Amino acid sequence: MSDFLSFALVSSLIFSSIRFATPLIFAALGGMFSERSGVINIALEGLMLAGAFTAAVATYELSNPYLGLICGVGAGAVMAAVYAVSVIKFEADQVVAGFAINFLMMGLPQMISGAVYDSSGSTPQIDKAFLLPQFFNQISISSIFALALVPLCWYVLYKTPFGLRLRATGENPSAADAAGVKVPNLRYAAVIISGALAAAGGAYLSIGQSSLFTRGMTAGRGFIALAALILAKWRPVPVLLACLFFGFTEALTIPLAGIRLESGETIPVQFVQIIPYVLTIIVLAGFIGLSRAPKALGIPYSKEK
Repeated sequence: MSDFLSFALVSSLIFSSIRFATPLIFAALGGMFSERSGVINIALEGLMLAGAFTAAVATYELSNPYLGLICGVGAGAVMAAVYAVSVIKFEADQVVAGFAINFLMMGLPQMISGAVYDSSGSTPQIDKAFLLPQFFNQISISSIFALALVPLCWYVLYKTPFGLRLRATGENPSAADAAGVKVPNLRYAAVIISGALAAAGGAYLSIGQSSLFTRGMTAGRGFIALAALILAKWRPVPVLLACLFFGFTEALTIPLAGIRLESGETIPVQFVQIIPYVLTIIVLAGFIGLSRAPKALGIPYSKEK
């Protein structure tokens, strides 16, 4: 009996880790495309919020989670295109512009929701029948797609001409330009892909893991995805492992919340909830100096210069 309970506990922890890692995998892989091209993407949090809100609204109105997901991904791509124009064409500071997108998406969904649904805190509840399907009541179809996306991104990055040009643009845009690569166009494509993937992660939160959009529901996951990307040194398979690690730390908060101390008191829920974020800081503090970013990361490129 004890062996069965142990197996059930371990399997539950594994499935929970995958569920919590799913939005991180989408966002981190998206950030990888952008930053490999030389564009810092601090806007992952805002792009996830854009996807989460749009997917929730579209799913509620259209009663179709797949159309909702497509709309959410499209919203992320549009927001990423706005960000791309500001930092590529107009050479705005990439960190400042990224935070501007984040701040915009912290307030814009609440304003729209308040105007349309008379509730700025959340969108209406979506019927369970219209949420993204789950297998064995454990793993969403989005989680399976996120896991399958890792080898696909590895293949694109390392085995295709697009991936070669992308990596060259992030390392030495002048040399890539001399070889015939249209650096701005490639960076536009990379940032838009980044926005679409990050928005898919946000959409999973609202129509896969939950059944509505709530204010600030990403809860810093865009920044955790960025931390996972740095920890993984901008490589797809290590990105998966890093996201699973952070997903595991979040999954641990579930059993820890019920543990009683010798005094009979439970561990304060606030203490349990900060564990993933504290571990993120610790990991970054220990590994950020060991990661070598693309050489042209954050440096605007203009052919005239």
